[in-house]
Amino acid sequence: MKVEAKLLLGLGLFFGLMCAVYWNWSLENAGGVMMFAGMLLGFLPGAYFYWWSRRMPVRPEDDPYATQAQGAGVVGSFPGTSIWPFVLGMGAFFVVLALVFGIWFLVPGLALVTWAALGGTAEGRRGGHV
Repeated sequence: MKVEAKLLLGLGLFFGLMCAVYWNWSLENAGGVMMFAGMLLGFLPGAYFYWWSRRMPVRPEDDPYATQAQGAGVVGSFPGTSIWPFVLGMGAFFVVLALVFGIWFLVPGLALVTWAALGGTAEGRRGGHV
């Protein structure tokens, strides 16, 4: 996780420097606040990853001398086919249609989203089809 931490902390540092330069030169608030938010989006997960990388054992991805065999592990089981991602997508589609054509599309859209969330959760907990 050290590589990810360095990348995110570097992005946070870049956006912090650009925020300072932009804020002082442009005297405009909206862009400066957005760059400050970008700085936080780099620093917050970067600091969290750095904190964990000091407490975890070194991963093969972090070792420059690691071999490919060291990175290989047990391949877990993959989920089977499911209808719930399609139902969730259709629900989201109806919710977006409600923004364009009318609020009445919101009723079937939210019903489909709720149904997909409940069905996907139930299927995930049971490990099979509902």
